[in-house]
Amino acid sequence: MDGDDLSTPGQRLRWARTRAGHGTAKSAAKAARVGEVSFRAYENDQHGFSKYGTAFARAFGVSVEWLLEGGPMPDGPPPKVGELGTPEELAGQYGIELVRKVDITYAMGDGSVAEDYPETDFLPFSLNFLRGLTRATTDKLFIATGIGDSMEPTLRRDDLVMIDGSQSRVALQDHVWAVSYAGTGMIKRVRRLSGGRVQLLSDNPSVPPLDADEEEIYIVGKVVWSARVM
Repeated sequence: MDGDDLSTPGQRLRWARTRAGHGTAKSAAKAARVGEVSFRAYENDQHGFSKYGTAFARAFGVSVEWLLEGGPMPDGPPPKVGELGTPEELAGQYGIELVRKVDITYAMGDGSVAEDYPETDFLPFSLNFLRGLTRATTDKLFIATGIGDSMEPTLRRDDLVMIDGSQSRVALQDHVWAVSYAGTGMIKRVRRLSGGRVQLLSDNPSVPPLDADEEEIYIVGKVVWSARVM
């Protein structure tokens, strides 16, 4: 690809990652810490990538302005693959942990089936902040989105929730958990009953509780954090 083929941000992004030694979108996406599917969409000009411009520029040795707007061709040698360190190494230098964000919706209403093949992204968190939430290692944590209204006002539709997959045993009554029941992902409070029964409780008083056998419930993990888009 020469300078005549760099009229769009996606074409410039493809040129920059190839120049930096990333022969595949998968390799480049890992270096820039974005999902491979999303990265391919950016290269194909299906979506704008201004919010990732700085990450792409740093990973591939070009300027943000050139990636997004074009202009004179970049000069100077590109960074070698791995020269800047892995994302984990860079994050570790600054006390940052990268928590994966998965494209799964957990029902907070009448139910939603979780996606089998979620697209993965990553969100940065201070290590000290995470340690205030859980002692789990980062690979046991993930962030998902809730839908519905059964957990209002505690959680609302499209709130982000961080789930600690290392906690898979309900040791405390009435805490908030991500569970799977009858093939459906849910976020509910869980209460153990006698006789091997459990009750899935909603914070919205208009939503009745669900009773089920304990063996019918799969505990995905404990909800340890949430965030709301205002």
